Amino acid sequence: MARVKGGTTTRRRHKAVLKATRGHRAARSRRYRVARESLIHALAYSTAHRRLKKRTNRSLQIVRINAAARASGINYANLIHGMSLAGIELDRKSLAELAIREPEGFSEVVKLAQTALPA
Repeated sequence: MARVKGGTTTRRRHKAVLKATRGHRAARSRRYRVARESLIHALAYSTAHRRLKKRTNRSLQIVRINAAARASGINYANLIHGMSLAGIELDRKSLAELAIREPEGFSEVVKLAQTALPA
């Protein structure tokens, strides 16, 4: 049986790894062995940080809503409770955008939430 040389397959694999690590520094983007390690870690970090990004964004949204709510005379917890009692189904992302981009609309939501709260 004839010998099969795997040069083209190896070259393709090496080129794919080096292309994926193009933005990395120094040998991490030039040498295959180092680049492969760098790519493995980068892919692991990207998976973990996708979840962390969601957590961080939710925290930022809550901070923004709380700041806008306190400017309107109510705290975050009471605002969310009042919204649920009033039947307002806005998620935190859209509520934070509303607080930043349209303060008048946000103050309307706050008023509705305050009227739904028990005195």
